[in-house]
Amino acid sequence: MYKFSVRRTGRVRLGGYRPSIRPTAILNCDGGVDAGEMDGEIRDDEAVILFDGVCNLCSGFVQFVVPRDAEGKYRFASLQSDVGQALLAEHDLASDELDSVVLIEDGGSYVKSSAIIRIATGLGGRYRLLSPFRYVPRAVRDRVYDFVADNRYRWFGKKDRCMMPSGDVESRFIE
Repeated sequence: MYKFSVRRTGRVRLGGYRPSIRPTAILNCDGGVDAGEMDGEIRDDEAVILFDGVCNLCSGFVQFVVPRDAEGKYRFASLQSDVGQALLAEHDLASDELDSVVLIEDGGSYVKSSAIIRIATGLGGRYRLLSPFRYVPRAVRDRVYDFVADNRYRWFGKKDRCMMPSGDVESRFIE
C-alpha cells in the first residue's frame, strides 16, 4: 500500500510500497497545498494512472478509461501534481523527461505503450484485444507512441491548467 500526505508545510510525503521497506520520498510542492491537509492511501489492489494534465489527448484518455473501469481499479493523478511527482520519484522515473502515460501497478511502473496495453488489458472486454501487442518489440511500439506524443499538442491542443474532476469521478483522483 502506498501512503501519501500533503501537509501545510507544502511538502508531499509518500511512504514506500509495503511490504518492502523503502525510504520515504519527500518533495517540495510548488504551492496549491496551503488550503489544508490531505492524507490518503493507495491500496495494493489499486493501480494509479499518471497523465499529462494539460494535454487534451491525455485527459481524453482518462475520460475514456473512467466509465469503462466499472470496478474502480484505476486511480488518477496528473504528472504535474505533487503526488504524481512523488510517485515518479518513488519509481525512479525522471519527471523532467517524461511525456508519457505512466501506470503504477503491483509495485511496478509501466510507461508509454506498455502502460497503454496494460491498462487496456485491465479494462477487460474488447479492450483486452490490445494484449497481443505486448509481443511486438517495445522499441517498435514506443516509436509509434513517441510519434503521437511528440505531436499531441499540435493535433489535440493543450489546456492552461490541469483537468479538474467533478462528481463521482473526483474521489478517484489523487491530488
